[in-house]
Amino acid sequence: MHSLIRYSLVATAVLGMAGGVASRPSARQAAAAGAANAKAFYFITNNEENTVAAVELGADGLVTGKATVLATGGAGANGIDGSTNKSAVPDALFSQSALTIAGMNIFAVNAGSNSISMLAINPADPLKLRMVGDPVVIPGEFPNTVAASEKLGLVCVGLTGKKAGVSCASFSSEAGVGEMDELRGFELNQSTPPVGPTNTVSHVFFSSDETQLLATVKGDPAKNNTGFIAAYAVEQKTGGRNFKRTNNNETSAGGEKGAAAAAAAVSVSRDNVRSSPEGTAVLFGSVAIPGASAVLVTDASFGVAILNIDGTTGKAETVAKVALADQKATCWSAISPATGTAFVTDVGINRLVEVGRNGGGELAVLNEVDMSVTGDPGVIDLRAGGELVYALSPGNGTTQAAVSVVNVVTKKLLQSAKLSGLGAGANSMGMALLI
Repeated sequence: MHSLIRYSLVATAVLGMAGGVASRPSARQAAAAGAANAKAFYFITNNEENTVAAVELGADGLVTGKATVLATGGAGANGIDGSTNKSAVPDALFSQSALTIAGMNIFAVNAGSNSISMLAINPADPLKLRMVGDPVVIPGEFPNTVAASEKLGLVCVGLTGKKAGVSCASFSSEAGVGEMDELRGFELNQSTPPVGPTNTVSHVFFSSDETQLLATVKGDPAKNNTGFIAAYAVEQKTGGRNFKRTNNNETSAGGEKGAAAAAAAVSVSRDNVRSSPEGTAVLFGSVAIPGASAVLVTDASFGVAILNIDGTTGKAETVAKVALADQKATCWSAISPATGTAFVTDVGINRLVEVGRNGGGELAVLNEVDMSVTGDPGVIDLRAGGELVYALSPGNGTTQAAVSVVNVVTKKLLQSAKLSGLGAGANSMGMALLI
């Protein structure tokens, strides 16, 4: 069997076929996989009036045709494509996770107004959204990626403009997002809007055990500019003492543990440990490997790597990597709960590539799903739920935005659904699932 981390993740092969609805995952298959299908998916239109689009999924996980949009109260924006000096499309924000879900709340970046919006999902109807408070201003420029943890009550935003870095705040379902804290700066010498995709912030996300906030930053090999991954410890404060979360325990300088520490106010350290793992250069979209201290990360200079993040020091080390043949811009990643393997996408090639450990224990390309029959130029952000993977294609201004749905068990492209009537287009970014 295949896996990402030996002994911890089970894999199944994936093959491709022509587009259209070829077959539907059965209830028996879903139960066998042990993972429920998603109820809806969400993305941001990232237009001048930014909106969150909500798209309904049926019991079989396929797009039903029902959808809604809700304005975030902020503005979208585009980076500048360094190769053309024009607005970047697709991949307008040079990032993964332009929006994310924590509990029944959505957090979306507004790159054009330097703010973040929080929206609540109606538990009875995933298409019914409402704003929670007003957009909250972030002390930086061009926010392009967001991470949120329901367990910690924290939301953190990555920014990649002239004032680049990471800023965090607490949130609650009732009060919304609190005041964002002081920017933890990155010295990128960027502009606003930024010129990319190299030399920009790629992705902020929490480690599997939520004891660290991680941020990937692309280098620029042409300018000998080294990319890195930054690790910030999640900390708690109780009675004036600082607590650092390590391996799911909260420990103070006096050795206290348990309920007192767990009830403390949580924050993200201002200090970070930066690593430039061997063999990497343009670190992009990442996903924490469940139950492990490792992350899988794409690198647009070659393909995919697995990095081990030391839970104590925060230092990242390359433990495996695999080059993808003919890749143009492999930048986004997700791990399927049904297979335990990773799937990555390329904005320049309309395919889904499955990566995992082969029979010899080496990280390898296991399969490719050719989705070119859909007519989409390439796909960006993606998420996995149940037996399905959902990948967003913003189009390129001449082709229509769409989502591709792939079943990783039946090994088939099930659906290519055009996202008409939602304001979706070449600016659109992000992908979040409600399970």
